[in-house]
Amino acid sequence: MGEALEARMRDRIGRECLYLPSCRLGLYVALRHWCRPGGRVLMSPVNDDVIFFVVLAAGLRPVQAPLDPRDGSIDESAVPEETWRTLDAVITTNLYGNPDPAPGLRARCDALGIPLLEDAAHAIGSSVGGRPVGSYGEASVFSLSKHTAAKTGGFLAVADPALREALREARDHLLAPSRLSAEFAYALRPYAEASVRGLRLVRAARAAMRLLGMEEREGIRMPLRPGELRQAVAEAPALTPFHSWVRVDMHDYRIRPGRARLHRTARLLDRLDDRLAAHREGTRRLLASPWAAPGAGPVQPLFRVPLLVADRDAAVAALARHRITTGYLYDPPLDDYASARFTDPPPDPEPARWFARHALPADPLRADRITAVLDAAGVRPAEPPPKARRTGDPEGGAGGPESGVRGPEGGGGG
Repeated sequence: MGEALEARMRDRIGRECLYLPSCRLGLYVALRHWCRPGGRVLMSPVNDDVIFFVVLAAGLRPVQAPLDPRDGSIDESAVPEETWRTLDAVITTNLYGNPDPAPGLRARCDALGIPLLEDAAHAIGSSVGGRPVGSYGEASVFSLSKHTAAKTGGFLAVADPALREALREARDHLLAPSRLSAEFAYALRPYAEASVRGLRLVRAARAAMRLLGMEEREGIRMPLRPGELRQAVAEAPALTPFHSWVRVDMHDYRIRPGRARLHRTARLLDRLDDRLAAHREGTRRLLASPWAAPGAGPVQPLFRVPLLVADRDAAVAALARHRITTGYLYDPPLDDYASARFTDPPPDPEPARWFARHALPADPLRADRITAVLDAAGVRPAEPPPKARRTGDPEGGAGGPESGVRGPEGGGGG
């Protein structure tokens, strides 16, 4: 399944790759392989709730990491030593393509003898420490739903090629049979979406989906349903009890892909370098806006640029009036969303709360339009959080040499 796609990705990142219907399924396979049930996993609190449920489905306890409020990356220096000693694995997020500090996390994991797993769903094309994101962990997962806009498919890349067969068997055990109806719907989706946009029926289409019960998120986070979730946690590790949470936004996440889906994905993957170049150029333009400033390192081809604005909801509304939809918001942080019943909070939750409240994920492919709308609406940059400045960093800029983003002059950047 997807051997040609696997070969292309292997050539790109230099690791053995396994194709899957989705990144989320790839992460589940990795967690089940590398982590014992009942283990504790460090992860970012500003992340898609689907990933949170994948960790729970693998029978693991999420431990929320402290964040740098300027770009949403994991702040490894703020993780207490007593927390490090209790961990069984670390998952990076590389939020919007901004790299987490993989070299430092790799060193920590090596010292503790625990695996580092990289979620690179947003980060195809990003780099850190002179290496591609996804080349530091025992395993990494990539999404083709993001930069390629394939809306399907992902990869599980592994450092040890000898593990490929065992992981392939684990993948195949989880796959559901391909369905003709799912393939037909996937083939028609691009044309349907184009028609809806062309006829300016996006709001009407979303209202109809809500009326029919087909839209599962009324807000940013999906409903937690704690009573049902407690029962599912009691049945973990198992994916089926968590299906209603893990499938959100991608009901085909574990369906074996058919020929049409694979062919379209291959065509879009052929254009990936052009897409990355466009994302890099759009990122450069957004970083020149009043809501962000370039960091010291090279500009990354970010999937979204987290502009930091004073009133995020007002900025979202201003963009919506111009038919620009803002997605990939992760507010509130996972510890506030799920409570201590299902996750351990970070030692200081405020940086993550500040970032989640102020981050406006801007599509680099619409950079000029977005900046024009925000400027016309009078959207103000966010004031820096109290802990935004680091020692020896008078401007409050990005911490790492390859972060690619930092805050506006004097403060909190994305």
